[in-house]
Amino acid sequence: MKLVVRVKLLPSPVQATALEATLHACNRAANHVSRVAFERGIKDRNGLQRLLYTDVKSTFGLSAQPTVRAIKKVADAYTTLTAQARNGLLGKPTSQRYRAAMSHPIAFRPEAAQPFDDRCLSWQHDARTVSIWTVHGRMRGVAYTGSADQLKVLDQYRKGESDLVYEGGKWFLIATCDVSDPEVSEPVDFIGVDRGIVNLATTSDGTNYQGRGLRRYRNWCARKRAELQKKQTRSAKRRLARRAKKEQRHATHLNHKIAKEIVSVAQRTGRGIAVEQLDGFRDRVRLRRDQRGTLSSWPFHQLEQHLAYKARQAGVAFVEVDPAYTSQRCPRCGHTEKANRPTRDEFRCRRCGLAGPADVVAGVNVRNRARSAWAFVTMPVPSTA
Repeated sequence: MKLVVRVKLLPSPVQATALEATLHACNRAANHVSRVAFERGIKDRNGLQRLLYTDVKSTFGLSAQPTVRAIKKVADAYTTLTAQARNGLLGKPTSQRYRAAMSHPIAFRPEAAQPFDDRCLSWQHDARTVSIWTVHGRMRGVAYTGSADQLKVLDQYRKGESDLVYEGGKWFLIATCDVSDPEVSEPVDFIGVDRGIVNLATTSDGTNYQGRGLRRYRNWCARKRAELQKKQTRSAKRRLARRAKKEQRHATHLNHKIAKEIVSVAQRTGRGIAVEQLDGFRDRVRLRRDQRGTLSSWPFHQLEQHLAYKARQAGVAFVEVDPAYTSQRCPRCGHTEKANRPTRDEFRCRRCGLAGPADVVAGVNVRNRARSAWAFVTMPVPSTA
């Protein structure tokens, strides 16, 4: 399993200046490679390297391996762009977004992240320092810090490239760690998780993680955002960017807390976790204009990702099930009708009279479907002999 560990660098002023100059040089080189790739239609790594390696290395003052990394960064960016266009993520070919993305070379910001491999970046875990290549020469003894859990994973499992990132006036290294997957234990049952906007998550056990606090915080952020957008000043734009990142971090923190608690309960009780498969949900629903902002900022996919990887880390079974009619189906008699849910919060079966909180009932239906799905997956294949 691939994990990403983000540690904070603590460079001295001289070291920070060298790191900044390195990012600027690498991204100038990447922009040059991108322009040539776009103009000549050569976007594969080997073709670009044969064509531009010597030129980039001599022109931008890069060593051999950083030159290779800069060219590969451009090739990967064009591969991603092509995949997005092919999968319709940029809209139709006639759309303005598609034309804007495909009619110009990919541009890299002066301080865009730069990948480093083990030839130009080495870690001294005992001393908590790194040695990194810069345009001013090899720079040793750059301190880094992070949480105890992060440092432990980094020390034991780091493998592959690390990205140098400058964000909000701070320096970070984002390292890839290859952690061996624990064996998934056979679940005795499942915890069904129903996700929503009013309640971020509700389990089949009746545990409710309300989204009221997040909704109030985001409404407050929306008001502040509108006030700053009216000013149209450079200072207001900087504050808007900071607020957007802060709001995103707040939602991510909540999702981490919810996922950690659900996985902990599942691991302690020997159960698996089941969620609804909500891929493409935003494309299937039509909402009023005043509801669109709430839906677009609803972090349901991120919560699913956190649940999936934390369950995988803990050896807990994780299942996605069909979401159809989970909020309208009676888990006792199976009767499915829209009238079973007279209000958003209430469920009352029109056939057998079962009543309860609608989100809990949906979580129970998710759990029941996970039982059937898991039994089908683990069913032994009959012998043909």
